Amino acid sequence: MPTAVATFAAGCFWGVEDVFRQVPGVLDAAVGYMGGEKDHPTYEEVCADETGHAEVVQLTYDPDVLDYNVLLSVFWQVHDPTQVDRQGPDVGRQYRSVIFFHLEEQRVAAKMQIAMLNESGKLRRPIATSVEPAMRFWRAEEYHQRYFEKNGIRHCRIEVVEETAEDTRADN
Repeated sequence: MPTAVATFAAGCFWGVEDVFRQVPGVLDAAVGYMGGEKDHPTYEEVCADETGHAEVVQLTYDPDVLDYNVLLSVFWQVHDPTQVDRQGPDVGRQYRSVIFFHLEEQRVAAKMQIAMLNESGKLRRPIATSVEPAMRFWRAEEYHQRYFEKNGIRHCRIEVVEETAEDTRADN
């Protein structure tokens, strides 16, 4: 079976991972760090803004079952892409919105969707999401993997983030 990789930064990685794991065609999801300068970053260093990394979810998916554009649609729904360096109550560069592309086709698809969303008139502010080449993925500490599943705690709930995203729509 062929597989492909997608990496997204959309705020607190616990909630984002939880949502993407439910998408048919996603074979695996891991949380970690990407986009910074420091090798082998720790959660504490990332949260202290000592690394430049964002919290990310890296997905392995079956491209015969799941189109990358569907993953992008989920990405737009799980956070407010108009916020800069924050998502809901979580503030800092590690919570920035980034699409890390692994293939040129992913970059093109991301740029096209950003243009369409910005031109749609559905958002009060332009999308702040950056589109960047994927860098080395640093897997987060094991206690962060499948965090909601293991702990039953919905700390950075997607529902809160979705309310924030609703507030950016032009018809509010």
